[in-house]
Parts: sequence; structure tokens; C-alpha cells
Amino acid sequence: MPNATPHVLQQAEAEQLLALVDVQQAMRSMFSGLAAGTAVQPAQQLVEFPNAAGDFINYLGVLADAGVYGVKTSPYIVRAQGPLITAWTLLMSMTTGQPLLLCDAGTLTTARTAATTAVAVDALAPKQARRLAVIGSGAVARAHVQYVKGLREWQSIGIYSPRLAQQTDAQRRELQQLDPRLQLCTSLEEATRDADVIMLCTSSAGPVLDPDSLAQPALITSISTNAPRAHEVPPQSLANMDVYCDYRATTPTSAGEMCLASEQHYWDRALIRGDLAELLSEQAPLPDYSRHVFFRSIGLGLEDIALANALYHLKHTRNA
Repeated sequence: MPNATPHVLQQAEAEQLLALVDVQQAMRSMFSGLAAGTAVQPAQQLVEFPNAAGDFINYLGVLADAGVYGVKTSPYIVRAQGPLITAWTLLMSMTTGQPLLLCDAGTLTTARTAATTAVAVDALAPKQARRLAVIGSGAVARAHVQYVKGLREWQSIGIYSPRLAQQTDAQRRELQQLDPRLQLCTSLEEATRDADVIMLCTSSAGPVLDPDSLAQPALITSISTNAPRAHEVPPQSLANMDVYCDYRATTPTSAGEMCLASEQHYWDRALIRGDLAELLSEQAPLPDYSRHVFFRSIGLGLEDIALANALYHLKHTRNA
């Protein structure tokens, strides 16, 4: 009989195995499968806790080529000392119906978020892009730098976060060691001045950048936390940008600025020019940069399942 006991990966082991995975290539392969119809991406499932105590989001996905499906569940738990956010991914076999892997998905979430942005930057950024800006200085921002720093011949990488002023000298040195071109900036304006690509990598529930403040068209990428309707740009700014996303079938109903733009500013999701599956299969038009370009990622279950599957095979091979 098949073994019904899944491998359980705590954070430390998950990080060790993840270091052996080409995460960006895993994301490319997954989105190509989505374009080919060999993967299924349902909408996120948001469930609120009673008494405003938080919520949890389930991220689902099916990778038929790999014979697996799964779910990542991520709670947002309200606490007096600040919200607690965790994430665990369960990988299941489509052949036996048995659980294969239960994995602490915190590090995986950071990696797949940054790698998905990198796939978008590689597809959408002008080939001649030279100035990169990063807003945020936490683990997600650092991962973004790691995955994107080799995609263009960047002449400068400016990074800004309000937290930079509170960081120790050791923390600031750690940031600067990510890349010799990286510059710690003292303001948002300094970081984004003349930037060709601006990556918003914050956990803010509200806008951190107004695209109208920029002097030239740029590619702006955005993620967000799972706080209700979180967004990093003003919802009304979508009408003046070429908008792309990770997956057009699900992102517009989950991304905070898209929901608000539809409800309050007459923005239509049909204006989305393409998603990553369409970009990688050359079914979406590329921007001409006559205005800002906005890429929004909400995080897909398929991204989590693809990485969990890669870790499962590494773990299984080591145990063989």
C-alpha cells in the first residue's frame, strides 16, 4: 500500500532544499504549463475569522503534468503586538490520492513571489533598462534584488524603506552586500529618480508610490500582504497605465487596487493587456512605454505547488 505519511519539512530544511532549486525556471515552466492547459489555477479562497480576529487565504493549484495538486494556507492573525502571518503547503498525489509533502511555506512564498516578479521584469522591462529601484528592505525585497539583478545591465540599484533609518550598521552592510551597484537611499524620491524599473516589495496595506509623481514612464511591479484589499499604488492610477498581472482569470478579483478601481473609478478588468502565461507564450502585446507599465502579482497556488513539488522530489531522492 502507498505510504500515507507525507514528508514534513520545517523551515530550516525547506530553506536548505530550496537553495538547490532554480526557482525562476520553475516559475517559467509553471506559467508555460498554464498557457498550454496542463495546469489549473482556481481563484484564491479568503475566509475571515469571527470578531475581526484575522483571516486565512487558501491558494490552490493543479499540475497535471507532474501528477500533483495541492493547497497553501496562509493565516493573518490579529494580535496586540502586530499581525502574525504563517504559511504551510500540502502537496497531494493525483495518482494515489495520498499526501506527499507538508511544508513550511514561509521561505517558499518569499522565493516564488520574487521569482514571479523576475519573470515579469524579464518579459516587460525595456532591454535598455539601466536604473532599478526597490521599495522595501525586508526579506521579500532582498529576494527581489537577488532574482532581478542579473536580468539587465543595471548601472544602479537604489533601495529605500522607511525602516532603513532604524537599521543597524550590520543590517545596512548586509543589504549592500547583495550587489555592489546597490545604493541605500534616504527617500522614495531619491530611489525612484529616473528609474526604468521600480519594484514595490512592501507589506503596506495602502499606497506607497503615486505613479503620477514619476518624471518618465517606468515598469512598476507590485505585490502586497494579505491584509484586506492591500495595494501599493492608488487605485485610480490604473486608468493611466498599461496593466499586466500574473493571471488575469483570478488577479482582478483579489488585488486590492483592482477591486477598488473597478468599484470606485470605473476601471474595467478587460483593460489588462496580458498575464504571465500569455507573455511567455507570446500571446500578449508588449508595452511601448508611452506611459507607465504596471505589473501586479497576487501569488498563485500553482507557484507554491510547483516549488513544493520540486522540494518533494529532492527530499524523496535523498531518502531513496
